[in-house]
Amino acid sequence: MIDTHCHLNFDAFDADREAIVQQAAEANVSRIIIPAVDLPTSQQAIALAERYAGVYAAVGIHPNSTAGFTPQDLNALRRLAEHPRVVAIGEIGLDYYWDYSPPAVQAHAFATQLALAQELNLPVIIHDRDAHEDTIRHLEAVTFRSAERPGVLHSVSAPLPLAQRALRLGFYLGFSGPITYRKSDEMRAVAAAAPLDRLLVETDAPFLTPEPHRGKRNTPQYIPLIVDRLAALRQITSEEMAQITTQNAQRLFQLPLEPYS
Repeated sequence: MIDTHCHLNFDAFDADREAIVQQAAEANVSRIIIPAVDLPTSQQAIALAERYAGVYAAVGIHPNSTAGFTPQDLNALRRLAEHPRVVAIGEIGLDYYWDYSPPAVQAHAFATQLALAQELNLPVIIHDRDAHEDTIRHLEAVTFRSAERPGVLHSVSAPLPLAQRALRLGFYLGFSGPITYRKSDEMRAVAAAAPLDRLLVETDAPFLTPEPHRGKRNTPQYIPLIVDRLAALRQITSEEMAQITTQNAQRLFQLPLEPYS
């Protein structure tokens, strides 16, 4: 299994990062992708990808970190993205829940980083919080170099009609801990309707811990709980869902077939 979105570089893991990686492997989570939220975390993600086999990095500037976005930031991202362990641009997008950056500034940084991803032929990891319509409109305005692997809506929360617009663009949908929550019927409706070959699993650790561990720190070892919930929803075995989501992640991020390459 592959955790396609884990903030392993965050300080929540400073005390036991080595153990967390080992526990993930013991839970058959063989690979982890670390998304960035700014330039320093982009560098940290790369450093951890160099340190741990099976760990890969994405580089990008999160919408809540875009208030001071400059052309120099874009050039720095371009240089970082040349690293062989970088598999995506992200996480990028729009966030209207918090008020850390004006919507117009977020939109500029989003469009600019989408363009960078096309320049480099890398998929994008999309953050969308309370900005579903604007996020999808931005994606629909892009001519993606690879229609087969444009990117993923991370921890998808968009309602089904908007998620379907993203699917028509070729996007994958990432499902995290909330798929296990009692009140997440709308999210489960999206998961039930999406093609199997577009499903990904992620933790967004240390956040969004799945049931029955909700309220505790999330870690990649909980990926099987998300796989189990998706499998039950789609009426297939957990083993089949694990294989499907692993193959999907390998295809989108062009990961090697061997987990520890």
